[in-house]
This record gives sequence, structure tokens and C-alpha cells, in this order.
Amino acid sequence: MAYEVAAPKYVRLAQTIQRRIEDGTYPPGTRVPSENQLVQAFGMSRPTVVRALELLKRDGWLESRQGYGTIVRGRPEVVEQRGRRGLEVLDRDESQAPGRLVEVGEVPVPERVASALGLPKRAEVLMRRFLVEEDGEAVELVSSYFPAGLVEGTELASAEALSGSVREHVEARQKVRFDHVTERVSARLAESGEAELLGGLPDGVPVLSVLVIACDASGQALQVSEVLLPADLHELEDTYRLN
Repeated sequence: MAYEVAAPKYVRLAQTIQRRIEDGTYPPGTRVPSENQLVQAFGMSRPTVVRALELLKRDGWLESRQGYGTIVRGRPEVVEQRGRRGLEVLDRDESQAPGRLVEVGEVPVPERVASALGLPKRAEVLMRRFLVEEDGEAVELVSSYFPAGLVEGTELASAEALSGSVREHVEARQKVRFDHVTERVSARLAESGEAELLGGLPDGVPVLSVLVIACDASGQALQVSEVLLPADLHELEDTYRLN
């Protein structure tokens, strides 16, 4: 039996504020209500409000300006699905892509994924892990995580490669729609199993971690994928227009 786990209060508050930004209630360039006003309006504690605002600042929806308070930036560019790697993850056809499905099963949600999915620590999620190969060499390890409620009625738990993209499969079976993607890039050391799959990385060689968070229009995360790339084989570059 699968159980639905409610997102933490601060995540739900951040999603509500995000929706108000998108529907024009809080237009870009204006100040969001003060912490006191949000506490009173939503009946939540100040720490919950502060954490929600910090989450929205981190993801680019809000920014702090000295002397002005917290300002609405609007929908971040990264949310406009401009990240190619995130789109590649969502649109990859496992049955046709160069590489192989190496693991499928329920696992405890990694801490770095739990917050994005709005799940508590030690919650069980389904993981599909795909190794991307070029000319027989491992170049990417993609681990995709799905909450239990999204798995029912789909073939996500199948050990066979899916025909068509995961996004198409989920949208068709669950009547949901992926709306936007946020990508977070960081660096870390590979875990032993990850290092082995990536061609036996030597100790101390870091990997680039691209956390791809795919959400519906309300901001609810439907899928979180972590793309691991050997740092000595990849370079990430992006260009931004300055306002």
C-alpha cells in the first residue's frame, strides 16, 4: 500500500507564494508582504515563513534588496525550461538512448532529494537509474526519483527500459503535466557504487551533480533526477543577460 506524505509547511507556503507570483497577485518588482503579515495571513510560525522565503530566494523567485525588503523577481529563467540537461533527462527514451538501465527499485530518499520532493527523511521512493554511455564509456549516471503516489498505475517500477520518455509516460498515465524545471549544480565525491558505474573513478575525483527538479504548474515536484558527471570529463557553461 502506498501512502501520500504531505509536503512540509514551509514548502506548501512557498508553493502558495509562487502561485501568487505567477497569477499576478505579487507582480515582479513589488514587495511581498512582510514576515509579520505572512504569519498572520497564513497562521504559520515565523520560522516557517522565513524558511519559505529563503527557499524562494534560493530558487530565484524573490530577492532581498537593502532598504526595500523582499522583492518579487518573477519566474526565474532557469524555470523556463532553458536547461538542456534537464530536458534531456525528461525526454530521454530509455529504449533508444545510448546506455542501459542499471537499477530500479524502492530506496530511502536521499537527503538532497527529500527536500525537493517535500518528503521527510527515510521516506521510500522509487528510483530508476540509467547509465549514459558513449562509445562504450560511461559519461553520465542519471538517478530519477518518484514519490509513491506518482508510481501507481504506471510502469515506472518495471525493470525494463521504457519506450518513449518518462515524462510522456507519466503524463499519459497520471493525467498530470510537467510545467517547468529547476536545475541546481554542485560538486561532491561519488559514492562507491556510483564511482564503479562511472568507470571506476579513482578516490578523490569529484563529480558534478545536476539536480533536476521537474514540477507541475503549482510548483509541486513530480520527479527529481540527479545527473552525475565526472568533473574531469565535463565542463558546464551558461550565459546570462545582465539587466
